[in-house]
Amino acid sequence: MSIITRKIQNSVEKALFKGKIVIIYGARQVGKTTLVKEIQKKYPTDTVYLNCDEPDVREAFSDKTSTEIKAYLGKAKLAILDEAQRIKNIGITLKLIADNFPEIQVIATGSSSFDLSNEIAEPLTGRKDEFYLYPFSLSELREIYSDLELNRLLEQRIIFGMYPEVISGGAEAEKNLKSLAKSYLYKDVLQFQNIRNNEAIEKLLQVLALQVGNEVSYNELAQIVGISKNTVDSYIQILEKAFIIFRLKPYSRNLRNELKKLRKIYFFDTGIRNVVISNLNPPNLRQDVGALWKNFLISERVKYNNNNGLDCNMYFWRTKEGKEIDYVEEVDGKLSGFEIKWKKDKFKEPEIFLKTYEGSKLTLINKDNYPEFIF
Repeated sequence: MSIITRKIQNSVEKALFKGKIVIIYGARQVGKTTLVKEIQKKYPTDTVYLNCDEPDVREAFSDKTSTEIKAYLGKAKLAILDEAQRIKNIGITLKLIADNFPEIQVIATGSSSFDLSNEIAEPLTGRKDEFYLYPFSLSELREIYSDLELNRLLEQRIIFGMYPEVISGGAEAEKNLKSLAKSYLYKDVLQFQNIRNNEAIEKLLQVLALQVGNEVSYNELAQIVGISKNTVDSYIQILEKAFIIFRLKPYSRNLRNELKKLRKIYFFDTGIRNVVISNLNPPNLRQDVGALWKNFLISERVKYNNNNGLDCNMYFWRTKEGKEIDYVEEVDGKLSGFEIKWKKDKFKEPEIFLKTYEGSKLTLINKDNYPEFIF
């Protein structure tokens, strides 16, 4: 498969040589290395690529003076630190480069934002531009597929997901997906704070995968998994920061009967979600196709907003009486609601939402019009 240009590449390139460290966050295997090497091609001289998984690279940047760092980088004007979270005290190291050698542009990638962001937040205040790279989006795949071809591949992508290795694997897609989940899914998570209870993490993920599209109670999750509510909260935050899951909060502003405490949890990649519950059956053989379709489209919408630099608040909306909207965006105080259906069902709009929130709008998204939601 030919190289697919990532949507954020142009934005990253525009941020270069503006006096700030550029940080690219993303899960392992989403294509961060490919992205930075594509950018590197545009700067064929005075560029150094450093893989921080290598022990000698980690040693060269751990607890070193600015003089030592400069000697190591030599004449490089662009320095790429791949998997930078592996370097001890990386935030201080990046601050030294930013303060002492503003002519050197650093691009640092990190597969675990809970490591990298925590370490750089204070040292790099005002000195960094941050970007997020997710698995491929359908919009990015349009570079190599026509809309007709994409539509034909839609069900396959819903089942096997959007990781580059899975998409490029062809007949090996299932094997690659299972290998990806087994090899990388928990790697960063379990390293964080030396978490040893991988069985609890796996069980929690399975429960979350089975409840995709439903409101989840941390108390209920704690009882099912056999851990405390606080541990559930901690693990969910870690899984979110590792780019495995994301949360939608309930929207609540005016109505007393709106939900305020529960959350919905979705997976960034539906292929990973399906592997977690060991179900790679096609849509026509699934009981969960409606929830899976919602997860797929909402994750695609998250990618769309991120890739296009669109800043919005994301929610779901539901009243205690059961009136609900799957996905709600708030931009400049205006609400846009989207109800997502796999089948071409009719949608009875909750009039109370439209009446309560002046200027809001609702749209039904199904297999006929989904492109307008994610392209």
